[in-house]
Amino acid sequence: MSQFFQIHPENPQKRLIDRAVQIIHKGGVIAYPTDSGYALGCHLGDKKAVERIKWLRALDDKHNFTLVCSDLSEIGTYAKVDNDVFRLLKAHTPGPYTFILQATTEVPRLLLHPKRRSIGVRVPDHHITRALLAALGEPLMSVTLIPVEESLPMTDADEIRARFGAHLDLVIDGGACQLEPTTVVDLRELPPRLLREGRGDTAPFTG
Repeated sequence: MSQFFQIHPENPQKRLIDRAVQIIHKGGVIAYPTDSGYALGCHLGDKKAVERIKWLRALDDKHNFTLVCSDLSEIGTYAKVDNDVFRLLKAHTPGPYTFILQATTEVPRLLLHPKRRSIGVRVPDHHITRALLAALGEPLMSVTLIPVEESLPMTDADEIRARFGAHLDLVIDGGACQLEPTTVVDLRELPPRLLREGRGDTAPFTG
């Protein structure tokens, strides 16, 4: 059974955040709250943890994983960002968006789409997520926690613990999350291409 931390959604307790980071560094898979549902996360490039997440979500190798980043400068390390794309990212981060970009060589191969070398990146607007990233000092490899054969992300930590606790190392209870997933936008070429409509405003990407 996983550990279960109740962390304040506005003022995350540093002691619990540091313990969560230790679990991640040891190869743990965690469930944590974001600004658009709960997500599964692990240490960047940890092959065993990534395979566990693939199994939990029943994902194939074509699925784009997401690097959850603390800010734009971190995105620039792992994804190719020109001036036009930078302006779009700056206007819409932090927020409930996932952006598909061309990956740099800093991204571990096991996280990439095998043919396109693309990666999802996002900067959530959630205090717990941002505290985790600050303590971790690097992006969190992540996917939204959407159960198999369902279409919406999970939003309740107690339910996550009941359904997936045996397969997770930590569930962070940060209170209820928004039900809608992120809006997904492909920025590999401009104009942007809307791939999924979610919480984020789609108007800037459909004009």
